[in-house]
Amino acid sequence: MRIFFVILAFSLVALVSIVGFRGSLFERPPIEIFPDMVRQSKYKAQSESAFFEDGRSDRPVPSGTVHRQYGDPEASERLDDDHFNKGTVNGDYAEGFPMVVSRETMERGKDRYRIFCGSCHGGVGDGQGITVEYGMVGVPDFHTERLHAMPEGEWFEVISEGRGLMGAYKDKLNVEDRWAVIAYVRALQRARLGTEEDVPDDMRGELGL
Repeated sequence: MRIFFVILAFSLVALVSIVGFRGSLFERPPIEIFPDMVRQSKYKAQSESAFFEDGRSDRPVPSGTVHRQYGDPEASERLDDDHFNKGTVNGDYAEGFPMVVSRETMERGKDRYRIFCGSCHGGVGDGQGITVEYGMVGVPDFHTERLHAMPEGEWFEVISEGRGLMGAYKDKLNVEDRWAVIAYVRALQRARLGTEEDVPDDMRGELGL
């Protein structure tokens, strides 16, 4: 038993002499038990490269590459549709939507809006999202006359490319989702201006009208 404690004490002294105490500072480089986990043969994003002529590890998209849309089965067949992909018609902002706005579209727009837009623009589009409570300023209210009159194509551009303090969302929302969000925003605007006369007769009972 005595020998066991002697060996244990010796082992602890040896371990401390090698790795030191927690928080200790060393001038020697750290011991790498598995160096391949620390020094992997890979490029990190935006790092330099001696292999490529331009010195960059990140490679540009090949010339002529067109992003293949996903979600809508017909999206890949609409690559030349400026209304659908850019929100423009003959170079001007498009009025209306490039597809039929279905209930499924509205549900998708509501979901994407809550995830990506609601924190700033608020649940009803009044610009009073949670970020305002933490100092965010300049968030527009969707229920102004200017934004009511803004064509759908311009909404598409703003979501895609960003404007003012708002960043671009084209890397977060595909083309179909951007149009779905716009459709939901239009519904929020319409709901604010809605009257009893706008409610279909067969649904008035459900609303107690």
